Amino acid sequence: MHDFKYRHSELYCESVNIARLAKKYGTPLYVYSRKTFLDHYRKLQAAFRDVRPLICYSVKANSNTSILRMLVKEGAGLDIVSGGELYRALRAGASPRKIVYAGVGKTEKEIEYAIRQNSLLFNVESLPELRAIDSVAGRLGKTQACALRINPDVKAKTHKYITTGHKQNKFGIDIATARNIFLNRGQFENLDIAGVHTHIGSQIVDARPFVNAIRKLAGFVRGLEAGGIRVKWFNIGGGLGIIYSGERPQTAQEYARAVLPLLKKLNARIILEPGRFISGNSGVLVTKVIYLKEAPRKNFAIVDAAMNDLIRPSLYGAYHEVLPLKSAPYTTSKKIRNYDVVGPVCESGDFLARNRRFIDLQEGDLLAVMSAGAYGFSMSSVYNSRPRAAEVLVDAGRARLITRRETYSDLVHTER
Repeated sequence: MHDFKYRHSELYCESVNIARLAKKYGTPLYVYSRKTFLDHYRKLQAAFRDVRPLICYSVKANSNTSILRMLVKEGAGLDIVSGGELYRALRAGASPRKIVYAGVGKTEKEIEYAIRQNSLLFNVESLPELRAIDSVAGRLGKTQACALRINPDVKAKTHKYITTGHKQNKFGIDIATARNIFLNRGQFENLDIAGVHTHIGSQIVDARPFVNAIRKLAGFVRGLEAGGIRVKWFNIGGGLGIIYSGERPQTAQEYARAVLPLLKKLNARIILEPGRFISGNSGVLVTKVIYLKEAPRKNFAIVDAAMNDLIRPSLYGAYHEVLPLKSAPYTTSKKIRNYDVVGPVCESGDFLARNRRFIDLQEGDLLAVMSAGAYGFSMSSVYNSRPRAAEVLVDAGRARLITRRETYSDLVHTER
């Protein structure tokens, strides 16, 4: 599943000792495995080869331009949700004809930027947004391709904050409205309404919600085609889950076996938008134990990483495995203690892990917060005026700094 393994009781990323990286670059530190990123991308490529999809990596999961450039060179397209992500995508060398733009709140400025760059598709979330894109395209004298993001009203078993395909969510257009838009597409003189899109959520470990959503959309497309309306693009989004703890998510091959029978019957080009599946287990967050605080009812390992570095545990109650960079077998001379792993931020919700067992944990020890490659650095902040962490990319036996650690002066460089 990933390339973070113990060698002689020390944790390595591929062939690089992670403790040496921490010594060289300091902590907190994000460490990524190039091989894991590419292996997961290639697994999806192989699983879906029968339909030759356009695989658009979801930039929001991990938006470092070195990571994006690596995937683009491998042939990936990019799924973006903001003007800033479009800027990153272009900076990473992505072809605009492989960029798909999603998101419920695209501004006029962002729409214009994407149209001027000849982005492949907008995934449109509402009728007012469709009108806005039509207006901007008309002003620019261009015809812009769009896909309608359809909310299939399918519940996915995941955290309520990351489910997106149910009728109570803010995302997408209901099927009846989408049908009406296709039937009256001539009203949008500057648009080529050419596709359908769905994305029902994130960290979904079961194929059934995907199958239900795709089946609904496939039926919708067949109804359009019966009326003489061609659909060129069929975008099934992302959302594949990974292993954080005890999950048993479907593999790329299992997912493909479940949905390919539906996709092969379509006359449209298939798009996938994976994010977490590619990046989640490709990175770890390295942190140092500052203090051990042992209290009557609770023990705390206070570390130098915090919720501003990795917010998922605080925001979602998400579980991340925490491993010592140097493991040692238990002996009777060593203490076993349970600790909450917490950061220095002035919030009671500032924790990375709760009630975790460690053998002989000491102040100064280094820990790896696993499965931090997705929605880690990309969701980080400078809350409490804490500079953001550095990022390092490992390729076999070499490591390269891809984001330097922020300084105090970086915190205020835009202020006047």
